[in-house]
Amino acid sequence: MTRRIVYEMKENYMTLSRPASCSEFLRARGFSRHLLTYLRHHENTLFLNGESVYTNHPVRKGDVLEVIFTDEISSERIVPNPMDLNIVYEDDDILVLDKPPFLPIQPSIGHYEYTLGNGVVAYYDRQGIPFVYRCVNRLDRNTSGLVIVAKNMASSAILYDEMKARRIRRTYFTVVHGRIDAAGTVDAPIRRRAASMIERCVDPENGQRAITHFAPLSYNPRNDTTALSVRLETGRTHQIRVHMAYLQHPVAGDTLYGWPEDVISRQALHSMSLEFMHPITREPVRFEAPVPEDIRSLL
Repeated sequence: MTRRIVYEMKENYMTLSRPASCSEFLRARGFSRHLLTYLRHHENTLFLNGESVYTNHPVRKGDVLEVIFTDEISSERIVPNPMDLNIVYEDDDILVLDKPPFLPIQPSIGHYEYTLGNGVVAYYDRQGIPFVYRCVNRLDRNTSGLVIVAKNMASSAILYDEMKARRIRRTYFTVVHGRIDAAGTVDAPIRRRAASMIERCVDPENGQRAITHFAPLSYNPRNDTTALSVRLETGRTHQIRVHMAYLQHPVAGDTLYGWPEDVISRQALHSMSLEFMHPITREPVRFEAPVPEDIRSLL
């Protein structure tokens, strides 16, 4: 897949009273050191007014800068497996999907062919487009909702930096056991539990910082559960599930951190909305996914 990104210089971009270079201009638009290194070491990737230039070439008002990234091969280890994809949004740089529950994000031991990655690779394989699967935000197998897939190396690198800097706002919908009447914040470090490759736990001494904000939406006395809106400030593995269990309000259906038998067949957790700056246009975007029926039935 080839992505051509065009910038029209509508003003003079200055650095220390001199015209900015191509690399300085691109860095100001989120291009990482990795992307600039790619441009320096590959021919015919950077053009100014139709002529190939180096990254240190200055840019001025009226110039047209063209940046080209090319993925020549697909994700070779991901087998194309056609499936119905719930596409929320797609353009030249990002693909936003509403992932159903019980579908892993990418292939792993025991899940080689039936994952979201297999479906996305098949989607582009049918179009004859070489595609490298780059999933920006990860969801557990049984968690549903919004997932961002970067369609090229530029959008991937920029969005990973945005995620690392906590500039992608992620809001989840969940149903937990017990009654919660007030909004709150959990600031409790999380680490992997000893002798387990999966389970996490709160550990104030040795864990990585984890911050979760939550607000109650409704309480259902019939099954003693509370619906919550949850916003992640950090992105640790199983963060919401671990923090809710830490508060003695485990997520409904969470058999790992909650109860072995429950009111729903999977954790009642849904990635409800995503807000971030588009990696290339730098315009703010927001996407939402409706809460699935199995979770709504608890309300």
